[in-house]
Amino acid sequence: MNYSTSIKPISFLKTHASEVIREVSANRGTMIITHNGEAKVILQDVHLYEETQQSLAMLKILAKSSQSIEQGRYKPASVSFELIRQQISRLKEL
Repeated sequence: MNYSTSIKPISFLKTHASEVIREVSANRGTMIITHNGEAKVILQDVHLYEETQQSLAMLKILAKSSQSIEQGRYKPASVSFELIRQQISRLKEL
């Protein structure tokens, strides 16, 4: 994405709010809004935001998994599946 064309002052947002929302939504993009010459906020398509949040969640899961492996807190898949089978058997007996 080319951010240089997506930077607008707050005055532009105030006068063209509907147009800006349509553009950001249609292009599934992001717009940077400045105030007094400084970048202050990001206006982003909701679907792009959701994808970003999902990606961040996956990265957190991967990071925690890596930490668990480094700390030796894991079980081989065969052991995990056997424990699941045992739990299912116990539940069937109830």
